[in-house]
Amino acid sequence: MNSLPAHGRQRGATLVVGLIMLALITLTVTTAFTLSTTNLKSVGNMQFRNEALAAANKAIEQVLSSPFTTAPSAEEINVDLNNDGNNDYIVQIIRPTCVRSQEVVTPATLGNESSADFDMPTVAPDYSTIWNIEARVTDTNSGTSVRVHQGVRVLRTALQKQTECP
Repeated sequence: MNSLPAHGRQRGATLVVGLIMLALITLTVTTAFTLSTTNLKSVGNMQFRNEALAAANKAIEQVLSSPFTTAPSAEEINVDLNNDGNNDYIVQIIRPTCVRSQEVVTPATLGNESSADFDMPTVAPDYSTIWNIEARVTDTNSGTSVRVHQGVRVLRTALQKQTECP
């Protein structure tokens, strides 16, 4: 009977173990590549979101610097974040709405006390009005969409309050 020596039967085992190790290393490298690509996309999306949020805030500041309470209207504002001369985002400002108003107690409205008891002028706004300003930003390149609500308090006289915030 012809029997092979013991080392002859083990020659194929090294090949099988080597192929298994090669498959495990390939799987590890593929997983690492997939995770790094996913993280890169996640960071890119967060950057686009933060830029869109900055664009919305810049547009809201522009609205707040105008007399928006006298004739509130919807508008679109082009925003150039990096100052390269090209508009990076278009921000849609929804018509600002007056949410509520509250009478402000000032020396002029206290009655019997004189305004000399206070270090405040006698002419003061009669109402504190709360306004909601909503901005919507959509970037068609990245698909990023951000919606920002900003509340702002504006002091108004009784006449202004009646016409602007009924």
